[in-house]
Amino acid sequence: MKKIFFLILLFCPALVFSQPMEGRIRYLVTRNSAKMMASLDYMSKQSRERMSYMWGNRSEWKTYNNLYFTADQTKYEDSEEKAEPDAEGGYSWRKEQFFLKRDFAKSTIYDGRTLMSKPYIVEDTMANQKWRILNDLKEVAGHICMNAMMVDTLRKQKIVAWFAQDLLHSGGPESFHGLPGMILEVDINDGAMTLTADLIEMKKLANELDAPAKVKGKKIKQVDYDKIVKEQIKQRIAEEQPWFWNVPYI
Repeated sequence: MKKIFFLILLFCPALVFSQPMEGRIRYLVTRNSAKMMASLDYMSKQSRERMSYMWGNRSEWKTYNNLYFTADQTKYEDSEEKAEPDAEGGYSWRKEQFFLKRDFAKSTIYDGRTLMSKPYIVEDTMANQKWRILNDLKEVAGHICMNAMMVDTLRKQKIVAWFAQDLLHSGGPESFHGLPGMILEVDINDGAMTLTADLIEMKKLANELDAPAKVKGKKIKQVDYDKIVKEQIKQRIAEEQPWFWNVPYI
């Protein structure tokens, strides 16, 4: 019966929007620099260990991000809430232009991104993501979730997502989408980076889905943005340096 239910959802995407949904999901984002470094097989072990040593005793950083959603739209952005106290010396992620808007009814994206300190506006149709639904279950933020997996061929990463069977929406954090249920958790490269919903508020939104009043940058398609990312990764690999020092990890 469970398999039949998911097959219906997979081949009848209109069901994703059959129930009124509106609110906010807060995701706890954890970045583990040691695990990020461990995945860089093009660098020598000594180089990876030396760079990991530069981070000192602290290998993890936690931040919050918000996903605002209605039945057919989402916007994902940084949160002003702090997930942990400011550490001595300070460390912060992504203080530049960043927001990701998805219109599932029109199948379009509108993103404000920053890459190599340059702002970009990515406008395009929404691409299909090649998920393989698995059979494991676990609870995330009070919802029973099923897992799915895909491979990010651009960054060479294994992505495992957990989606809620009772939240009929195909959205999720960052650019992840396309599953028969809201994505509440994502694991990249076995814990190198995780995004986990820790707060879900069903409420009427005001203007949270609006794009920022001032959006700057060159307008490009997703394929052109990916080409820039690919070239930067290629360059950093040639220099035997961590590629994620130049481009977003996801």
